[in-house]
Amino acid sequence: MRSRTNPPGGRTRIPTVRDEAKDQRVRAALPRLALGAVSGVLAGVAALAVAELVAVAVRPQSSPVVAVGGAAIDAAPAAVKDWAIRHFGTGDKLALQSGILAVLTVLALVSGALAVRFRRAAAAGTLLLGAVGAAAAVGRPDSTGLTDAVPSVAGAVAGALLLYVLAGRLAVVRRSPAPTPAPGPVTGEGGDGPPADAGWDRRGFVVAAASAAAASAVLGATGRSLNASRGQNAVVSRRTVVLPSPGSPAPPVPEGAGLRVAGIGPFVTPNKDFYRVDTALVVPKVDATAWRLRIHGTGVSRPATYSFDDLLRRDLTERDITLTCVSNEVGGPYVGNARWIGVRLAGLLAECGVRPPSRGGPADQLVARSVDGMTIGSPVEDVMDGRDALLALGMNGEPLPFEHGFPVRMVVPGLYGYVSACKWIEDIELTTFDSYDPYWVRRGWSRRAPVKTESRIDTPKPFARPRAGLVMIAGVAWAQHRGIDKVEVRVDDGPWQEARLAAEDTRDTWRQWSLPWQATEGGHTLTVRATDRTGAVQTDERTRTIPDGASGRHSVVVTVD
Repeated sequence: MRSRTNPPGGRTRIPTVRDEAKDQRVRAALPRLALGAVSGVLAGVAALAVAELVAVAVRPQSSPVVAVGGAAIDAAPAAVKDWAIRHFGTGDKLALQSGILAVLTVLALVSGALAVRFRRAAAAGTLLLGAVGAAAAVGRPDSTGLTDAVPSVAGAVAGALLLYVLAGRLAVVRRSPAPTPAPGPVTGEGGDGPPADAGWDRRGFVVAAASAAAASAVLGATGRSLNASRGQNAVVSRRTVVLPSPGSPAPPVPEGAGLRVAGIGPFVTPNKDFYRVDTALVVPKVDATAWRLRIHGTGVSRPATYSFDDLLRRDLTERDITLTCVSNEVGGPYVGNARWIGVRLAGLLAECGVRPPSRGGPADQLVARSVDGMTIGSPVEDVMDGRDALLALGMNGEPLPFEHGFPVRMVVPGLYGYVSACKWIEDIELTTFDSYDPYWVRRGWSRRAPVKTESRIDTPKPFARPRAGLVMIAGVAWAQHRGIDKVEVRVDDGPWQEARLAAEDTRDTWRQWSLPWQATEGGHTLTVRATDRTGAVQTDERTRTIPDGASGRHSVVVTVD
């Protein structure tokens, strides 16, 4: 037997039968606590599987992970969103969902361990988490009502019941105590000893846990499969779209608009490489045959509703337009150029009786609403000033990809996406800036946001190690709706050197540039700046993306060997 010291007297005490019984109980409890934690995870998985399956009957966006994730995006300060985009890029949604699942896993482990002793309280905690998911689902901007709470509630009930059952299998069953010897010199005390036999339902736990795991796997797989199949009508509707020849086709891209320089991207960004920054955790899949667009609001004398076929039958316009995200840092990747085809937005608005403020119209803001509840506000004057503002139906020769807004999205050259590029659009309301703040404005971003004059070095890359001799410095510059007039590059603190500009497509597209450099050995800093057609030179003052886009000059550091 182990000896124990009694600190006050400094004497060694012989362990008693009660001490040994206590140690045995602790050792016996550890495996049950571990299995309790496993029970919590199994209950959590079951809850999510049931919720996923029930969401099939409601809508995919009512799934608790999606709903909580959307609520987290809505509640996050603008600086946090900006940080997420900067560090995770287009993988920010996956990072958020992974984080939510990690938190749920920790809570499930703790809840399961507690359920070994307090299974009613632990089951109640699971129901509380379900209430959080239900509240998040009902509180989403695109919520269809209380039915959105059903998946979270159903999942929570299933998880709570399973946790209660599994924890019950771990409960110790005590039998009548066995007699113990009278007091003697070894034990030092007498009385009733520990229970003669104490145990828990091992076989019952294993059967219940295995059954729960198998059922959760089947339910989860079924739910995902059915949710995926829900979008089949949308997939079929997109597949059957045939984009007609535009009445106003885009001019051919000039020869020489795309430079043949290693390290610089193509002039036209492929759809698969085009940046995607939005708040949709689940990409909406909208059936084009059922889609409708409503135009209404202040100054709309003839409100109208259009179908997708209505737009396809109209005279379509095709244009090359570069889009830029306001979350793009100086030198960042969230800018892309594509050939868009669609309906001129100004024409539709004029048909509805809308006049811009410069012609006496009462509305100065156009609020576009997406099927997922997003609201984006654009200046009516900009949309109707003659620029190629489109309700786009196609991108680079094919119907819009789902990720980029199928069946219809807005494209307005010269404005950052958060004030112009509404994807999955279904409603346009004419109003005023004073009477309504759209989604991003309520979160600290500016109401108006023309794209700033910017440029980027694409090659050489930061911290590259080119060899001494001729090195080609190249990149892109953009100032949509103003156009790029000049690009200059500086090596270290030397003079600005004018780069060679590639041929210009239109003032609404980016422009590639290049400069041959006789590189000498050592470390060097390369800096670029652009000048737009108004004569404005890209500022060297660094600002954050909030509230109306980043500014500053892009630099890269290289070491020439």
